[in-house]
Amino acid sequence: MASPQNTSEKRFFQANSPGGMPTASQSQRSLIMAQITLRFLAIAFTVTAIAVMITAKEPVSLLGLAITPSYKQSSAMKFLLGVNATVFAFTASSMLFVWPLRRSGSKPINYFFLHLHDMVMTLLLISGCAAATAVGYLSQYGQPETYWSPICDIVKKFCHQMLISTVLSYLAFFCYLALNILSVHKLMSRATE
Repeated sequence: MASPQNTSEKRFFQANSPGGMPTASQSQRSLIMAQITLRFLAIAFTVTAIAVMITAKEPVSLLGLAITPSYKQSSAMKFLLGVNATVFAFTASSMLFVWPLRRSGSKPINYFFLHLHDMVMTLLLISGCAAATAVGYLSQYGQPETYWSPICDIVKKFCHQMLISTVLSYLAFFCYLALNILSVHKLMSRATE
């Protein structure tokens, strides 16, 4: 006797197509939904990373001087902020180009240009994240050979916020990495058709 789960799974696959496999339009819709979801996640991660970085401040007093560390004091953090802003803007605009791809008659060149866009955004994100990670590491642990002292012992809250911003940027990077994998999969499946 077949279990209820097996029969419902069979009905699901039989409803997809006569052979039990998803149809091309269902596969296309799934790809577009994945693209849109990952782009919305990238937008959310970059916007949140920007907000966390801009609001990161922790006034301290050292030797009688009032100091307020900010992302503006680090070229790597300014670069990451610029990268996040650029990725946000281009991701939001790329949403306009993803929507027309839902039609099954879309040209492969459109997927190629979208993949090219995704690759550039991925490279920007990983370069910004790498720069921020290097500065964050120096801030946390210092470098005794060059007499750089760690500062995160003094400004823990600020360092924690920079860490959160960098992690959010890495999450946006992973969204774009997944978008690249989806784009390559789509281009390769088109090439074999």
